[in-house]
Amino acid sequence: MARGNWRYGAIWAWTLTVVIFLYLPAVCLLLASLTESRYFIFPISRWGLDWWGKTFASLEIRALFETSILIAGCVTVVAVTIAFFGALAFARYDWKGRALYQRIVLLPIFFPQSVLGLALLLWFSALGVDLSWKSAIFAHLVWIVPVVTLVISIQVYSFDPALEEAAFDLGANRWQVFREVTLPVLFPGIFSGALFAFLLSWGNFPLSLYTTGADTTIPEYLYAKMVAGYTPGVPVLGTVSTASAAILLLGGYALIVARRRRRAASED
Repeated sequence: MARGNWRYGAIWAWTLTVVIFLYLPAVCLLLASLTESRYFIFPISRWGLDWWGKTFASLEIRALFETSILIAGCVTVVAVTIAFFGALAFARYDWKGRALYQRIVLLPIFFPQSVLGLALLLWFSALGVDLSWKSAIFAHLVWIVPVVTLVISIQVYSFDPALEEAAFDLGANRWQVFREVTLPVLFPGIFSGALFAFLLSWGNFPLSLYTTGADTTIPEYLYAKMVAGYTPGVPVLGTVSTASAAILLLGGYALIVARRRRRAASED
């Protein structure tokens, strides 16, 4: 019994250490955003929310949010659409050249993003493409589509084709089977892939740096302000980005859990 309690305590201590190590920087961001002084000095002598008000009152910050959300939203829709059918070819169907396809589709994941961004910049320049948020969407897709394909493929591997065959035997057509059987079963993977796509695009810096042109995203702005012209608006935006990502992930997980419980209750 004593040995079991020791292991239990050691596991909790290790877990707490990892959590503190991971989230202490985020706590420091929050504290730095709550000071009235320009630079973060601990202990904080003057607390306040002045920099939060100044940050969100800035038209430049609003434009940054609009650009970042636009890019991340477009990337999410396109990436999930391409990755869904790519995942079916990756994990569902057995066809000639499948092994080669599985290797090629995942290759961009292993490229350093700075090198990939530079290559895309040179390619856009050779084609005469003007750099903007539109070129950034394409650049993000090159790297994010393989990631989303892999995420959805995990769900596809666990999909039982007998479910579709049973639906066909009951008289359903292909569209009905796709809508009533395939999509609901693969929904957790699709939703997880959408979360990955949005968050990876939202926080992407290397690809955005090379391909946005005159448009600017939040990661680019944060980097520029850290190099020169630092203000406490930097930790404000960092806190908002971190908190938004956490809320999105936890909300997505809660949605999937609620859906599974609802589905289990309906089956009972």
